[in-house]
Amino acid sequence: MKILLLGKNGQVGWELQRSLAPLGELIALDRNPVDGLTGDLSNPDELRKTIRQIAPDVIVNAAAYTAVDKAESEAELADRINGQATQVMALEAAALDALLIHYSTDYVFSGAGIKPWQETDSVSPVNHYGFSKLAGEQAIIASGCKHLIFRTSWVYGARGNNFAKTMLRLARERETLNVIDDQIGAPTGADLIADVTVLTIRQVCSNPELAGLYHLAAGGAVSWYDYAVHVIDFAKANGGSLAVKALQPIPTTAYPTPAARPLNSRLDTFKLRNNFSLHLPDWQSGVTRMLREVLDK
Repeated sequence: MKILLLGKNGQVGWELQRSLAPLGELIALDRNPVDGLTGDLSNPDELRKTIRQIAPDVIVNAAAYTAVDKAESEAELADRINGQATQVMALEAAALDALLIHYSTDYVFSGAGIKPWQETDSVSPVNHYGFSKLAGEQAIIASGCKHLIFRTSWVYGARGNNFAKTMLRLARERETLNVIDDQIGAPTGADLIADVTVLTIRQVCSNPELAGLYHLAAGGAVSWYDYAVHVIDFAKANGGSLAVKALQPIPTTAYPTPAARPLNSRLDTFKLRNNFSLHLPDWQSGVTRMLREVLDK
């Protein structure tokens, strides 16, 4: 099996380099050209040439435009990377009869209510990032290629920046932290996403009927505020030297941003767990493991 991984140095891509390697020949790319090959999604024409030259059996797209606020002013770039480049991958995958793995987001939904979103719920993004990711989903489905689309939420990894690391840094510098308490989701580890990806690829290769759109997130749900409390409490219990004395919950309206944020990022993962006989651990277990790694450095 020949596998093309795009976005190898992102949080999910980094973990995918590890998890995909046992499946077959892995060609992992980022934006920088190597031997005439490129994984630069801002250049769809060169991306098309790369896919045709490699002719992979599986394309795993872990690259994306993810700057949510910047997408409001860089809409064309977000559309090109999240929409047009994804369409190129989908059409090339269809021509090759290859399997396309793609990661999307809960931001395709409106964020209304408190019920976890199901795959069949109506989409209605509240910001341009969400619109651009939805365009990518729609392009894949319209192409007719074999695919696995995973909508996920609140992704973090021990490598790179994440919310927990930001909280720890600020907690060392400030006595009081204000954290939003009315956005709810499930922090989901890049390592979990990568491992689930490999398990599902194996099953889809032997049972193509399992291909399709799935929600992938850790179990449970939490606000950013309670997530921060978990991080700070763990750090204090494990010898962290912190200046912070108080965490203050604030509403989203108290922290305006260029792009609107959905309040409800809960994802219903029943379809994924049922179809692939998977257990998705609670968010706390993955976050705690990541914190141990971060704090030991």
